Amino acid sequence: MAVPTAAVVPFVATSCKAVKADAERPNVIFILMDDAGYGDFGCYGQTKTETPNIDALAENGIRFTDMYTAAPVSSPSRACLMTGQNMGNSQIRENVEGRVEDGIWNFDIVDQEPSIEGQMGLKPGTPTLGTMMKEAGYATGMVGKWGIGGPASGSAPWDMGFDFYYGCVCQRVAHNYYPRYMWKNGQKEYINDREKVTHPGTKLDKGADPYDWSSYDKYSEGKVYAPDAMYDNVVEFVRTNKDKPFFLMWTTPFPHSPLQAPKEWVEKYVAKYGDEEPLVGEKCQLNGWPHNYYPCRYPHATYSAMISYFDHQVGMLIEELKRLGVYENTIIMFSSDNGPANNASSPTVWMDSAAPYRCGKGWGKRTLKEGGIRMPFIASWPAKIKQGVVSNHLGNFADVMPTVCDIAGVEAPKNDGVSLLPILSGNPEAQQEHKYLYWEYPAAGGMIAVREGKWKGFIDNVHAGNRTMQLYDVSVAGKDIETADKNVAADHPEIVERMWGYIEESHLLA
Repeated sequence: MAVPTAAVVPFVATSCKAVKADAERPNVIFILMDDAGYGDFGCYGQTKTETPNIDALAENGIRFTDMYTAAPVSSPSRACLMTGQNMGNSQIRENVEGRVEDGIWNFDIVDQEPSIEGQMGLKPGTPTLGTMMKEAGYATGMVGKWGIGGPASGSAPWDMGFDFYYGCVCQRVAHNYYPRYMWKNGQKEYINDREKVTHPGTKLDKGADPYDWSSYDKYSEGKVYAPDAMYDNVVEFVRTNKDKPFFLMWTTPFPHSPLQAPKEWVEKYVAKYGDEEPLVGEKCQLNGWPHNYYPCRYPHATYSAMISYFDHQVGMLIEELKRLGVYENTIIMFSSDNGPANNASSPTVWMDSAAPYRCGKGWGKRTLKEGGIRMPFIASWPAKIKQGVVSNHLGNFADVMPTVCDIAGVEAPKNDGVSLLPILSGNPEAQQEHKYLYWEYPAAGGMIAVREGKWKGFIDNVHAGNRTMQLYDVSVAGKDIETADKNVAADHPEIVERMWGYIEESHLLA
C-alpha cells in the first residue's frame, strides 16, 4: 500500500442551523502552540520551564493524557484540526509549498509577490471550524499562524470562515519573530521597517564576540515582537465581541524556531540555568532554508523564555476574560500542533520536551512515534467542568470539529471525530469512545500508525515496501521504558491482523 502525498476528498456540509439561543452558548477559545511537546508544561511533568497559567487551566479544568495530533508536522495537522478529518481522509498530508520556485525563501521577494506566499491550501468550499461556527451565528476570529493556504490561494483564513484574522498566513514568514508584516483581514500591516528585518541565516557581525550578549542586539533591537502584536489583536477581538458568542483560534508560533524571546524573560532563565554555550554555527541549508535560523546567546534559556512568555500572555487573556465578565462561560481548549522539533535551534532533548516519551531525531516531530504525535490537551470551562479532572479519553484533533459544533448547537459536517461535549459538560459516562485512531505520514520514508486501547501498531519505511508492523504497549511509557519500547507483534498476531483491517478501511487512495 502506498501512502499518498495528498488527496482531495469532497466534503458535503449538512444543514447548519443554530438551535440554541445566544445566551445558552459559551464562547470558545482554542489555543494552539507550535512544536510544543507533551512534556513542555508543568502540569505534564516539566521541571525546568515554568508555566503557572497553563498549569492553572489544567487545575481548574480537564487534563487529557491520551490526546493526539492528527499529523506530526504543521500543515497537515492544522488541516485535520480545521476539517475534522484524520490523515486517511485529509486533503493535506505533508508540508507542501503552494508554489515551488526560486524566491519563496526570500522574505523580500515574498513581500513583493503574495502569490508565492503560503503552503498548499484546502479545496475552496471545504467546511472548516471557522465556516461552521460562523454559520452557527458565532463571531469568528483567528490570530497567529495559518499554514494551509496563501493569501492569494482561495484558502486563506478570510476565505475559510474567519471574520477576523491577524498573523502570519505563511509558515515560512512565521519563522521570524520580528517580521516585516502581518496579515490583517486580507491586508498587510507592516510592523517593522524593511531595513531592520534580518533574514534567517544572518551571522554575527565579523569579529563580534559570540559570548557578548550585545553582539546579538541586531536581531531584535528596536523592532516589534510579533507575539506582542498578536496578543494585542487577541484582546481586540475578545473586547469587540464580548456581548455575543465568539469563537477564537489563537495559533501562536511559540516555541517553533528560531530562538527569540524578550531579553528580560531570557535573563530569568539565565539566572536559573547559569551560563551556556551560544548557538552560532555555520549556515546550514535545508531545502534552501537556514536550519540554524538565527544565532542565540543562551539557547536553553531562550527556549524556556518563549514558552513562559506565552504562558504569561495566556494568564493576561484569562484576566481580561474575567474583567469582561465572560470567563465563566468561555471554553478554553489548549494543545500543540505536533511534537517537539529536533534541530540546533530546538534544545528539546535537553528540556525533555516529550517526556515521558522520547524526542530528538527519529522520535519527535516528523515521526508517528509517541513523542511526535501525543499532545498536551487541556480544556477549561468554569461554568461546567469540575476542577482537577484527569481524563484518559483516547482522542485526537478530529474530535474538535464535532465538539465545537455540538457546543454551537449545529450539525457537524462529515468527520472522523467524536464530540467531547459529554466530558466537557461533566457527563463522562456518556462519552463516545473511538474504536481506534489512525495516522499516515508520507515523508521520512512513509509511516503508518494505529492506536487501539493500550496498543499501538507502527510501520515505517512504507515507500521501501515494508509491511512489517511493530506492536507496542504504550500504556507503560514512563513507567517501564524497556517494556514500552519492546516490539511484541510476534506475541499478538491477532492484534496485528485486526490493525491491518483498520488500516485498510482508513486509508483512502488519491
